[in-house]
Amino acid sequence: GCGNSALSHDLHELGYTDVTSIDFSPACIAAMRTRYAHCPGLRWAVMDIRALAFPDAAFDVVLEKGTLDVLMVEETDPWDISPQAAAAMHRVLAEVSRVLRPGGCFISITFAQPHFRKPHYAQEAFGWSLRHTACGDGDAGAFHYFLYVMRKGQPL
Repeated sequence: GCGNSALSHDLHELGYTDVTSIDFSPACIAAMRTRYAHCPGLRWAVMDIRALAFPDAAFDVVLEKGTLDVLMVEETDPWDISPQAAAAMHRVLAEVSRVLRPGGCFISITFAQPHFRKPHYAQEAFGWSLRHTACGDGDAGAFHYFLYVMRKGQPL
């Protein structure tokens, strides 16, 4: 779910020259390929996050920024999500776990507070540890966001 975010390019500029970005929108991926054609280390693919077309253990790092939030957008009660949303979240996280190498890191950046997100991430089946921290500048009225870090192969 890279959308039209500059995050992939920003990572490239910081020296991460092997970055694969996906989105389900062919128009979005085409636009991003064109926009960043001058960066050969950036790869773009049309893909569904629930069924990744990558082989097992293909990535050292998987990073998502707000993509998982889309799975919850139609939920009316964050304390009681639908079985469909829970199943979709589980499917995506299982795919992330599958494509992550042993010792690899899954990073999730979201506005979802720990009491809503941790039940999804903290599952033995995914085979990863879980840490989280609140981020934000602390200004009155500003929203905090949360950084979750899962490490494949470490105990939950």
